[in-house]
Amino acid sequence: MALTKDFGFGEDEKMVRDQARRLLRENAGIERLRALVARDHHAAYESAVQPAPWDEALWQEMVGLGWTALGVPEDAGGLGMKAIAVAALAEEAGRVALPSPLIATLIATTVLRAANARRWLERIVAGEPASLAVTNPAGSWNAADTDVTARPDGDGALLDGIACFVQDARKVRFFVVSARSTAGVGLYVVAADAPGVTITPDRITDLTRDQASVRFERVRADVATAPPGGADVLEQALPAMLTIVAADLCGAAEWQLQTTAEYARVRTQFDRPIGFFQAVKHPLVDMMVDVDRARSLMYAAACALDHEPADALRLARMAKAAASDAAAYCSDRSIQLHGGIGFTWECDVHLYVKRQQHNRLLYGDAAWHRRQLAAVLGAAA
Repeated sequence: MALTKDFGFGEDEKMVRDQARRLLRENAGIERLRALVARDHHAAYESAVQPAPWDEALWQEMVGLGWTALGVPEDAGGLGMKAIAVAALAEEAGRVALPSPLIATLIATTVLRAANARRWLERIVAGEPASLAVTNPAGSWNAADTDVTARPDGDGALLDGIACFVQDARKVRFFVVSARSTAGVGLYVVAADAPGVTITPDRITDLTRDQASVRFERVRADVATAPPGGADVLEQALPAMLTIVAADLCGAAEWQLQTTAEYARVRTQFDRPIGFFQAVKHPLVDMMVDVDRARSLMYAAACALDHEPADALRLARMAKAAASDAAAYCSDRSIQLHGGIGFTWECDVHLYVKRQQHNRLLYGDAAWHRRQLAAVLGAAA
């Protein structure tokens, strides 16, 4: 792939990134994050239903700034910006570990855009958050493995079954559901409060989002992509989905790096800052190298989405694998280099470690994507 200059990162994309960085720094910094999701350990992990707090006023401000419209085509009321702008926004969300349905909505947007589902894209532009419900109880997001069935019902369908591992399910207004029928796999849109929809929250370690199983019992759904086209739409959207998750991983890893480096400058031992010692210096440099490698691949994948779609999936898999590896290493070192406090509830590092653990597995971990790459490269050899 011949990359464009700066991955196609122009003035408009810089404006989106800088605007997002400024707003999130002022309204979603670490103090706000701690107050929102980590006030009390017992409330977070031992209550009957795990809470899923988020700042709805900040969401409305983000909608007003056009963040949900970034990846929506202009003919559906969106801004029609490049994938590189969406990736930059997702990276800033990861940098502050944003508790919000923004990432889930950006991912759902990529699927609805591939499906040319204009009606629902317009609702996202208007500020309605959305999430994918395409994963079966075994954890497969392969379209053919969906556990949800669809029966024609007029111009829509009736859905039965269950979708699992649905991101931010209690925050969104509607779901994009994959379901199979005798004609094949289709994509359907269901309101979160529709009759017959039951949302059962999962208990997860990541406090910055919620996850749930969503059961459908004779639920009336609108058709986004008629069967058998649903599988092709999901496959078409996959590179953008992986790139968004990789961007979130990179943003959070950058925070882990910078926060740990700052701690190494102020924490003293043997009358010196611990950053003076090679046992601390070298891991920090390794963290920086891992983050830079992952970010380069992530922006290369976003650039391919904009300029060379045929190569986007290969680069997106590479980006997701590299970002997952960087997240694992930065999480481990950020805890270890903070010493004893790195293992405590009071140290903010744990919030990022848990978000990274979640994102690393979302839509496949590093090992899985490398196996897919090996199969593709082996077949092409």
